[in-house]
Amino acid sequence: MAKKIIAGSAKAARRKSRKKASAIQARRKKEFLYRGYNLEQLLGMSFEEFLDLLPSRARRTYLKGLNYEQQLLFDKLKAAEPGEVVRTHRRDLPIIPQFVGKTVSIYNGKEFKDVEIKPEMIGCYLGEFVLTRKPPVHSGPGVGATRSSKFMPLK
Repeated sequence: MAKKIIAGSAKAARRKSRKKASAIQARRKKEFLYRGYNLEQLLGMSFEEFLDLLPSRARRTYLKGLNYEQQLLFDKLKAAEPGEVVRTHRRDLPIIPQFVGKTVSIYNGKEFKDVEIKPEMIGCYLGEFVLTRKPPVHSGPGVGATRSSKFMPLK
């Protein structure tokens, strides 16, 4: 009796060993980079150097000058302690590295939502993280719908 050799068994063994090796390794947390700079480097930059890294709309917001309410929020956020919550209606302030770790309570039109600012949020506006509209939640067909869909079978 000749032994039957299964084709591809060596390939399957290699695949199995690779899978086992990858499962053993713990996932390392990726270091945060914003346009090639880590958070410490961003905090060490001057404000003008950092502005060159921002997207154009956020950069223009700071270059043309903040209005009175934006300037008040900007100063409050820079001076706030990490555990302190700053409440605001202003949703149009771009996030800079000095805001990271602070908690802001942003108004969405109905209530204030707490948002902790993370490094990944740099360059975005405060309002992007608090939605003003709820997604629609639909019930089953035929409930409050048109006349023709009233006669939908239940099963």
